[in-house]
Amino acid sequence: MSNNGKKLSVHYRGTLENGTQFDSSYDRGQTLQFTCGAGQMIAGFDKAVEDMQVGEKKKVLLQPSEAYGERNEDLVISFPKSNVPQTEDLQVGDHVSLAGPGGMPIPAVIAQITEDEVHVDANHELAGKALIFEIELVSIDE
Repeated sequence: MSNNGKKLSVHYRGTLENGTQFDSSYDRGQTLQFTCGAGQMIAGFDKAVEDMQVGEKKKVLLQPSEAYGERNEDLVISFPKSNVPQTEDLQVGDHVSLAGPGGMPIPAVIAQITEDEVHVDANHELAGKALIFEIELVSIDE
């Protein structure tokens, strides 16, 4: 029976292929709740839970196309340093927010600071990476 359109509660642990954990609902002590198939989750995660039963556990490997996509070098944007406020306070690795269409915030990371420019990477930090999820379906709210 499909869980599509149903509100699910899951526990999960997400790791990279090298074993590095990037997220875990277990560590927060709180399940993740979402509606299956509603586009609230990455496509591969939605697909993985679609036919699960309460109490079932599974481990899935998601390729970048099923997760956060491939890295896109067009999303590494350079700005003249003179156009960036408070550059003296910025460091490589700092998280910043860019203004997208209609003023929507776009999260980004400072990738490089040169004498004349600030380079900002707006790729998702997990873009281009295969992800492993250990998923436990805790409940289904029909």
